Amino acid sequence: MSDLPSTTEIVVIGGGVMGASTAYHLARRGVKDIVLLEKQEMFGLGATGKCAGGIRYQFSTEVNIRLSLHSLPMLDRFADEMGQSIDRRKTGYMFLLTNEQEVQTFRNTVALQHRLGVNTEWLSGDDVRRRVPQLAADDVLAGTINAEDGLADPAGVVLGYINRGRELGVQPVTDAPVTAIDINANGTYTVHTPQGQITCEKIVNAAGPWSAVVSDMVGVSLPVVPIRQQMLTTTTLPELRLDFPFVIDFARSLYFHPEGDGLLTGMSNPNQPVSFDESVDEEWEFTHLEAAIERLPLLEKAGLRAHWAGLYEVTPDAHPIISGIAERPNYYVVAGFSGHGFMHGPIAGLLMTEIILDGAAHTEDIRSLDYARFAEGRLVREYNVI
Repeated sequence: MSDLPSTTEIVVIGGGVMGASTAYHLARRGVKDIVLLEKQEMFGLGATGKCAGGIRYQFSTEVNIRLSLHSLPMLDRFADEMGQSIDRRKTGYMFLLTNEQEVQTFRNTVALQHRLGVNTEWLSGDDVRRRVPQLAADDVLAGTINAEDGLADPAGVVLGYINRGRELGVQPVTDAPVTAIDINANGTYTVHTPQGQITCEKIVNAAGPWSAVVSDMVGVSLPVVPIRQQMLTTTTLPELRLDFPFVIDFARSLYFHPEGDGLLTGMSNPNQPVSFDESVDEEWEFTHLEAAIERLPLLEKAGLRAHWAGLYEVTPDAHPIISGIAERPNYYVVAGFSGHGFMHGPIAGLLMTEIILDGAAHTEDIRSLDYARFAEGRLVREYNVI
């Protein structure tokens, strides 16, 4: 028998960190009738569950830095406030800069971070080589590191929000992909799933890489496209230093961080086409591993433990949409985070709740993240995209 009720006040579509956070924050504000729909058999198996788990303050735009200033402390408090461990590790993010353009741009972004109270440290090339001697870093001109950046467990964050949301009255439903949405004459919506249909007053689209597909069902075109990203974990690397940070070779979009007794590593393919394909591209994996071994030679000693691919949800300016849609009353979008959604999920759910219940976000000014910016040409590009 289906767990789906026939009516509710709010349907949240997407059971990753955005949907789970939004449903929880709505319930915490006293909304009693919330249904959270997830198309897979468990929550957090989509883009959230396949991400690298990184969280950082080091962004290049004020709005993204401010989102981190709210969201990362929420993750720091998560275990105490939500009763769910998320394995928060402050490994630090170290960006390696290998050309003069990067150096100048990062000097400017570090100055912005400092102005906003983010204590990112500037490193010379020699500083980088001294701090992480296991890197092959002769070509590194400079770097940055922030000791508060690091990692957390995406599954733990989603589970924490789902469990606390359920205690507050959220009804989470799995195996419920949205197949169609009707717009009714009285302004309500009817959401169709294989488990049945549900009529609601409001819809929140938190479907991540699939958000544009959902949005098309209500006649709103979202500039959000899916881009495959893949990564792998290695077997044991006993030589790895205990203080090894989350390293990003920025020019190559190559990264690695400690994972268990080995490493997790990935590298973005700049020519990756738009697609929902989540299979592992073994040819790109070979290219990635060549670059990774070149930067960190001890990787040559490691074996492959696991590999997988997931999806980024990318907008034209690499900033999310956290917004109501003027053309479609009571329809809201929290999607398009372009690779940094997991770390901003906590604050995004709170801000989305404020937009729905109060008419505007007030914990932080996020008017620059509205849907209308695309038509009005108000795009501001995030430079620090990995």
